[in-house]
Amino acid sequence: MDLVIKDLKKTYGNLSVYDNFNFTVHENKITCILGPSGCGKTTLLKLISGITSMDSGELQGFGDKSISYLFQENRLLPWKTLADNIAFVLKPHFPKEEVQKKVATYLDLVQLTDFKDYYPHEVSGGMNQRVAIARAFAYPSEILLMDEPFKGLDGKLKQELLEVFVQLWSKDRRTVLYITHDVDEAIMLGDDIYVFSGTPTKVRKNLSISCCKKERLKKKCRLSRYRKELCSEIFA
Repeated sequence: MDLVIKDLKKTYGNLSVYDNFNFTVHENKITCILGPSGCGKTTLLKLISGITSMDSGELQGFGDKSISYLFQENRLLPWKTLADNIAFVLKPHFPKEEVQKKVATYLDLVQLTDFKDYYPHEVSGGMNQRVAIARAFAYPSEILLMDEPFKGLDGKLKQELLEVFVQLWSKDRRTVLYITHDVDEAIMLGDDIYVFSGTPTKVRKNLSISCCKKERLKKKCRLSRYRKELCSEIFA
């Protein structure tokens, strides 16, 4: 079933961000959104999550879905260990023994088992971001909202985290809405990629990529045509 945003309107004062905006998200796929700063990408995630209310419109299919949110900052709790940061979001939903098993599983998936008793300030930023990704997947959500989670990271670290993300998503193919300014990042991850215009926001371009994500990350797919197509629209 598709998740549909229909006739969305959202204004801030005299600024019309969305005016009769329509958008479709395919379930169990990764939908990436590109667009200029200030075009409403983050606002869209806030509207979907309920952090911000819309002026009018419909979110069809979202109402009964549980949501987790991965922000630009890792937002780990500094007074809790890496393991306890993951356990924190699980305790309201699972019995103690199952929480411990899930924490162990996700720490193993992001290769941080040996660091489970460390605190966020004792490990690198990349490790903290691994924990944030693991926590977002560990939480029993059906939709994962991601707002530029790898912004500002160097190329090697970003590549490592993209691989971690794809590994986790491949084991649990939930619906992902992923915001980025990085065209290559969108091409590496996206099943569907949308290019947004400036405000009031419209969809300028939509394309789908079927090539296996692991093959994309290893650069075994010919992706240059997608990059050319997206860049021609973004920088037109």
